[in-house]
Amino acid sequence: MVALIYPFSWQHTYIPVLPPAMIDIVCSPTPFLIGLLSSSLPLLRELPLEEVLVVDLINDRFLRQMDDEDSILPRKLQVALEHILEQRNDLASDQDGGSLDCTYGPESSPLNEVVSEAFVRFFVEIVGHYSLFLTSGEREERTLQREAFRKAVSSKSLRRFLEVFMETQTFRGFIQERELRRQDAKGLFEVRAQEYLETLPSGEHSGVNKFLKGLGSKMKFLHKK
Repeated sequence: MVALIYPFSWQHTYIPVLPPAMIDIVCSPTPFLIGLLSSSLPLLRELPLEEVLVVDLINDRFLRQMDDEDSILPRKLQVALEHILEQRNDLASDQDGGSLDCTYGPESSPLNEVVSEAFVRFFVEIVGHYSLFLTSGEREERTLQREAFRKAVSSKSLRRFLEVFMETQTFRGFIQERELRRQDAKGLFEVRAQEYLETLPSGEHSGVNKFLKGLGSKMKFLHKK
């Protein structure tokens, strides 16, 4: 889960597997991402949980929802991401008899790459144009022109999402790292962002229809294997 939010970093509490004796941590008022064994579920149900989302990863279902999950992300991007993940599950079922196990190995690696690439492109759609709005000051310090960055997006739903997302520690950490980074330093996200920007018409910084470009051909290739 933490790896899937690249290029962002989880800024809060992260515990891969929480010991039953420490179950009270899930009542913390601060954001957290915590893994529990199924044997801890009875203990979890006895606690006074507030704004907590609980997902059963084995059975692919929500055990507890906040009922606002479908309204957080821009709809078109959410649908595109769901489409890719559904295709990934179909391919996994075809290749190993219905198992959606995400273990690493020669057979599962291409499928995991598809999921990782889908999330990278998803975030490229949202903030991939940030580099266009980093300006340098007298001391060569780079600063994001925040309002211009947000308003450059043509989609109203994405602008509304950015207005909220830009106030999070996750976004602030992402931008701060790039404000301090050397201009010639580029990771996978910057490479994908540059490829994305080069496909857009001049002056346009949001093209939801570009989201599946490249992934469709990869899916066809995997179907043939």
